[in-house]
Amino acid sequence: MQEKPSHQTGVALVTALLVTAIATVTAVSMAARQQLDLRRTANVLNTDQAYLFGLGVEAWAQQILIRDRKDNNTDHPKEDWATVLPPIEVEGALLSGNIEDLQGRYNLNNLVQDGAASEKDIQQFRRLLQALGLDDRIALAIVDWMDADEELSFPDGAEDNEYLGRAQPYRTPNRPMASPSELLLVQGMDRQSYDTLAPHVTALPVRTPINVNTATAPVLMSLLEGISQSEAEQLIEARGDEGYKNIDAFMSQDILKDKKENIGGISVSSNFFMVNANVRLERAQIQLHSLLSRSSDNTVQIVMRAQGDY
Repeated sequence: MQEKPSHQTGVALVTALLVTAIATVTAVSMAARQQLDLRRTANVLNTDQAYLFGLGVEAWAQQILIRDRKDNNTDHPKEDWATVLPPIEVEGALLSGNIEDLQGRYNLNNLVQDGAASEKDIQQFRRLLQALGLDDRIALAIVDWMDADEELSFPDGAEDNEYLGRAQPYRTPNRPMASPSELLLVQGMDRQSYDTLAPHVTALPVRTPINVNTATAPVLMSLLEGISQSEAEQLIEARGDEGYKNIDAFMSQDILKDKKENIGGISVSSNFFMVNANVRLERAQIQLHSLLSRSSDNTVQIVMRAQGDY
């Protein structure tokens, strides 16, 4: 009879310790969850703020391009728009960015005109692939990716049957490309080939000429059959600090005088640019890519925006 109170006391002590432990674990869990929620909320707010700073870089680019067109009618790499915006701190955020002239690249959507293959543009694209040491047979697969019909381009095309049989099936969109990254879905294009080709191509919403003032050497080589790497580099050197003033100044170069074929689809100015904005704000970091279109009345419109890789 004397041991019963002691036994009850022991049980009560264990129960009290158990309750205390559960309460402690619960309190710690609640505190940890609260901290996680606070951090998650802060990250969301920082990301939203970083995106707004990215839009600020975009607005800066618009004003630069508007001012540039008021000053002259040519676009070349020595102009203000081509200056890289170095990292600057603004209200706790680190901003940097640059503007790229997309008409110095080959427009993949030129391959198809009115829903059908454009043979002249296909030949130019083949020359670009050859200049880069890539297999030019992929040109027809890219055409089939975009043209309006389901007919296979002979001999190297690829329509729905090629893609529907894959482990993760998909179909050809039969429309212009929205981004050069679509090339990674096309039959015959691997990652290494894409990385080689990507700096020289773009995907713009309308047919565009090549700006010879900003074109890369491989793109210049694609303009005519027989232009060598060294000749393309000479054409780039001849641009000087002011670029070619007009198409006649470009065509008058000695390298081109001996070429019998006329070069079409070229210009010395551009209307499409890509703004790349990088923003870091505390733990948030974003990359914003904005495609800008400059019209004849010198207004600049946003065509599309993308985050991450374009």
